[in-house]
Amino acid sequence: MRELRSQSGGRERSGSVADFVGRRRELKELREDIARTGLDTLSGRKAKAPRARVLLVAGRPGSGRTALAEAFVQEVAEEYPDGVLRTRLTAPGGATVATERAVRGLLEGLGLPTPPGAGEDELSSALRTALEGRRAIILVDDAVDPEQVDALLPDTPECLVVVTAEGPLTGIPDVRPCTLGGLDTPSAVELLVQRIGDTRVTADPRAAEALAEECGGQPAALVLVGGWLAAHPKASVADVAKQLHDMPATTGGPLARGFRLVYESLPQPAQRTLRLLPLAPAGTVDSHTASALAGCSVAAAQSTLDDFAALGLVRPVRDGLFLLPGCLAPLLQALLEAKERPAEVQLARARMLERTVRLLHSCRAMAEAEEPGVDAAVDDGLRELLDGLPRALRFPDRRAAATWLDTRLPALTAAASLAVADGGLDTLARRLVAALVRALADHRGTAGAAPELYGLHRLVLDVAERRNLHREQAAALLNLADLDAATGRTQEALERYRAALDAGRAAMDPYATGRAMESVGGAYQELADWHRACDWFGRALSQALARGERADEARLYGRLGNVHTYAGRYGDALRSWRAAAAGYRKLADVPGQAKALSEMARVQEYAGRPEESLHTCREAVELARRAGDQRLQAALQVRLADTLDRLGDPAAARLHRSAADRLLGDDPAACEIRSTSD
Repeated sequence: MRELRSQSGGRERSGSVADFVGRRRELKELREDIARTGLDTLSGRKAKAPRARVLLVAGRPGSGRTALAEAFVQEVAEEYPDGVLRTRLTAPGGATVATERAVRGLLEGLGLPTPPGAGEDELSSALRTALEGRRAIILVDDAVDPEQVDALLPDTPECLVVVTAEGPLTGIPDVRPCTLGGLDTPSAVELLVQRIGDTRVTADPRAAEALAEECGGQPAALVLVGGWLAAHPKASVADVAKQLHDMPATTGGPLARGFRLVYESLPQPAQRTLRLLPLAPAGTVDSHTASALAGCSVAAAQSTLDDFAALGLVRPVRDGLFLLPGCLAPLLQALLEAKERPAEVQLARARMLERTVRLLHSCRAMAEAEEPGVDAAVDDGLRELLDGLPRALRFPDRRAAATWLDTRLPALTAAASLAVADGGLDTLARRLVAALVRALADHRGTAGAAPELYGLHRLVLDVAERRNLHREQAAALLNLADLDAATGRTQEALERYRAALDAGRAAMDPYATGRAMESVGGAYQELADWHRACDWFGRALSQALARGERADEARLYGRLGNVHTYAGRYGDALRSWRAAAAGYRKLADVPGQAKALSEMARVQEYAGRPEESLHTCREAVELARRAGDQRLQAALQVRLADTLDRLGDPAAARLHRSAADRLLGDDPAACEIRSTSD
């Protein structure tokens, strides 16, 4: 069976299944529920639209609901050959995951692109379309309300959706929950044996049963107590059962008592590290995160995390990552608030964010250092940056840096969101977002990282608006508008470009205002509003002329020439392209001048002046040859051939087409260039 990956899913699977015991009755109920006749059929009504069967596993945190769901998915996986998609709708700290993010993760698990800035409805529709005709399973962990789940449901009965939640999801019809209590005593004892071996259990089976009862058969409590017993091989099972029994009622239920047993056995430094783990974004922690939070060495943090994993306090995932179990998050949060002063908590969070920024700089430097064509000055700067970082913060190569970025991305984006929401760490938040944007762009390219970049630019905008940072506000709006424009949301882009213009004027930033005016013109051009496009390009050109920005002048003359051409105003178009060509000539930009003359030749041909077009085109060919641009030379040769055909000289036309063929050779873009003559 093919295993599909989701950005937000699959992180607890291995640990949950490894701890799974018993629950045979529940597994049987779930399997029977797949084929159960729906309520619509029973009542004689035909369903409006067939949807996937939804199975619900309900239970309190720590009851083993995820482990049961994973075990069930493995049991029926062969019946769904198109794979398993996983997502979580609640972060370990208790925060609700945005439905948009969950759907985007599922689409990425299917290997499908997700347009940056797309809304929940658009993404949900794309997911349903993608799942049509498939037999796949969607495992939805920690759902909070039915609206979250409804956005993920495929409109095909061939798919299966397995949901875990604390209670019933009354908003979704025809869902019968499989409600979990504690494990039966034999299964609870079996789970203890998994953790401590069978010697002590065999020596005193009644004590093992008593301990299982003290834990209420709750898997999470049994894992903690079993981890403590494994770390204390001389302790008897009976003594631990008595110790739990004698704890005051105010301690809480079985999970709280098991947690207290483990926590109080830890050394003071480990206790403090554990208390600070709720600050880890998305409940994901590695040695660097723990080191920064606790203010200890990376090696010491790694050793502590390994000890925590053995005790059941964290779950190992992969590549040095650990996940904080959601059932422990409230207990740790209570300890954090009771034992740590707010100033210390803020300092720990700042240390973690600062460490993350430095790791992102290192990650980006590895991408740039191995980029072909990096000049010596840039290379020296990168080496200086890397040399200034401690060895523990360096990556061995680009691949290791890219892997780190991919595996930590959910936690990195969560860190950025939390830093912005905090409000007291805006400087660090801006540095973190900027470093993450650059690392993503360098490793994935702007287009490949567009969905993540869209969210990050929105975070920058939040901080800029909160602190009245008009220049940063203009930059964020321009970046968001560019992404809107690239995905066809031209009207939304236009509104953001106008807002960026206002912010640029408030900041008295000529670059931002000029860029915004030009972009407004580009949006109107996309909307085929030639009059407004010319107006805004003209405003941008006036500013460039006033500031003596020659490169901008030449480019804007070219943009005006394009709009005039589209509008059929060939005289204005020729004047604009002639000015553009003159501007590129003054800049000694031979390729730019060649392209401007190429466009002039096109307009002259449209205007019915083939002889002038022929002359201009030949001049452009010579410039393209000097610039070494073979593709442009070939395109111009094809244009010359077309013009000569119209002038009644087919022999000369064939010569120019032959020249174009020689220039193109095996270029895969040849067909596109040759098609201009069709």
